[in-house]
Amino acid sequence: MSSTIKQMKPKTATAKTGGAQQSQADKAAKPKPAGAGPTLVEAPRAVIVGPVMRKKELIDTVVERSGIKKKDAKPVIEAMLDVLGEALADNRELNLLPMGKIKVINEKDLSNGKLMRVKVRQVTPSENANPKPRADTADTDESDV
Repeated sequence: MSSTIKQMKPKTATAKTGGAQQSQADKAAKPKPAGAGPTLVEAPRAVIVGPVMRKKELIDTVVERSGIKKKDAKPVIEAMLDVLGEALADNRELNLLPMGKIKVINEKDLSNGKLMRVKVRQVTPSENANPKPRADTADTDESDV
């Protein structure tokens, strides 16, 4: 038995098949019998790039949200960015929720640095995902940490 791979193009709502029009939603609503052929998988959608966040804006936003002084926040944020940059340079996978899971896919050395392609996966938080404090950690103070 030989297997062949067919490239399928998704049909639009205006495409005609045998004189009848059928939308994607109508096709998706009908369950296919087992072994009825390949199923279409939704492809990634294009993202329109928004404005760039630079380090100054990051520091200002952290200062605003945390309420700490800028002179205290700036060295911490710069150290954190250094640590993250070094981890990515070492091809380490980062799991930093809620920012997401970041993994280096491939890299290329350039004359002035390194080009890295990364994959970022963000998990959508569910409404009931608020973790309840554990009983064994309730009696600890910050000196134990």
